[in-house]
Amino acid sequence: MNVVASVGRKARSILIDGVHCAAADGSEIEVLDPGNGEVFTTISSGDAADVDAAVTSARKASEAGWATMDARERGLKLIRLAALIDKNREELATIECRDTGKPIRQARSDAEFCARYFDFYGTAADKLHGETIPFRPGYTVFAVREPWGVTGHIIPWNYPAQIMGRSVGAALAAGNACVVKPAEDASLSTLFVAELGLDAGLPAGVFNVVTGYGYTAGAALSAHPGIDHISFTGSPGTGTQVQMAAARNNISVTMELGGKSPQIVFADANLDEAVPSIIAAITQNAGQTCSAGSRLLIQRPIWNELVARLKPAFEALRVGHGAQDHVVGPLINSRQRERVQAMTAAALASGVPLLAEAAMATDAPAGGFYVTPKLFGPVPEDHRIAQDEIFGPILAAFPFDDEADAIRIANGTAYGLVAGVWTLDGARQMRMVHRLKCGQVFINNFGAAGGVELPFGGVRRSGFGREKGIEGLKSFTVLKTAAFRHG
Repeated sequence: MNVVASVGRKARSILIDGVHCAAADGSEIEVLDPGNGEVFTTISSGDAADVDAAVTSARKASEAGWATMDARERGLKLIRLAALIDKNREELATIECRDTGKPIRQARSDAEFCARYFDFYGTAADKLHGETIPFRPGYTVFAVREPWGVTGHIIPWNYPAQIMGRSVGAALAAGNACVVKPAEDASLSTLFVAELGLDAGLPAGVFNVVTGYGYTAGAALSAHPGIDHISFTGSPGTGTQVQMAAARNNISVTMELGGKSPQIVFADANLDEAVPSIIAAITQNAGQTCSAGSRLLIQRPIWNELVARLKPAFEALRVGHGAQDHVVGPLINSRQRERVQAMTAAALASGVPLLAEAAMATDAPAGGFYVTPKLFGPVPEDHRIAQDEIFGPILAAFPFDDEADAIRIANGTAYGLVAGVWTLDGARQMRMVHRLKCGQVFINNFGAAGGVELPFGGVRRSGFGREKGIEGLKSFTVLKTAAFRHG
């Protein structure tokens, strides 16, 4: 399918108040295919003027009745949008594959999850219940949940359709009007879904999209005084900048800032089940996943056996263009490839053993931003590839002795997003859940197949606040308390 024709010239423009338009200054950004490094289209490059127009549009839409619309009716519009996404799933997947480089099978999964988020939050829109609060005699007190008003959404390039769906779907269901700034490297799926939103009956101005660079459009959105709440997914460094900008206007934020997530394999683990999950958790989306299982902790008695199983699994992997549907696609751009290559080169130069490596596919196009998956180990606990989020298909392995040692290593980074634990010991499973410092723990699995319904977020440098599930819906509301004195 021709992605440029599929998205269309209009739909590659900024969307404000239900109308496609060029950036205020007319500038554009070239869009590259990560699989071959070639330009295949352009998008509008918005700035502060475009963001201001989008915020004004969202405020008008909110005050015109979106926030006070019957919750069931609001939800039905999102359910209709979910149905349209599902109907156009292959088209959305093709766009996502070309724009991000990910294998088409994964792009299809992302399109499916995008639809599921809008469906989940559409069905939940009329289930945002308040509560009655016991108080002193002669009073009745209750709390109600209301939308923030206008919410800003800064979407990353690794899972643009999914993350936009879970963020915008929840915000719209709660009654907010949105201004979305997708990543300049991957904006096409957000534009496509926003266009479908108009077809689904979303009022003009409820779902605005301003494409552009982070340092212009993203910075303007973070600092805009007309925004009431910001949802951000990205790096800790950029997240800090967003928080500082929002703080000047005392705006609340939800921050999902990445991780350095461990998979902990005890000697009693079912390795037949663990090995495929370990491989998938570091190779999915070429390792460009906030919750990637990028650290592998192996109990010493099974170190040799598990490494022996992982080596052929790594070597069987092939890296190529997303449309060719190999297991691993390219990284998003040349900067990301150079960063990953520099970190792996430093590991090799410092003597960290390379235990296994995948291979390039023979049909991988020249010019693509490819990195082959690698397994390193044992890795010193203070090494950069043990501590820093690489955001590439690089797995660092560490031996451990017992539970206490595993906990020490697992909690030994600045991050705390997710963790996986592989053991058949039920008591140990519970102890690990309580002792690991992270937002999600998976026992004898990793990722729970996406888990639209499962609250997601981190602690420490991985951020704060929760997305997904009902908790994600609540995060786009503010509590108001009413106290009646009636004697």
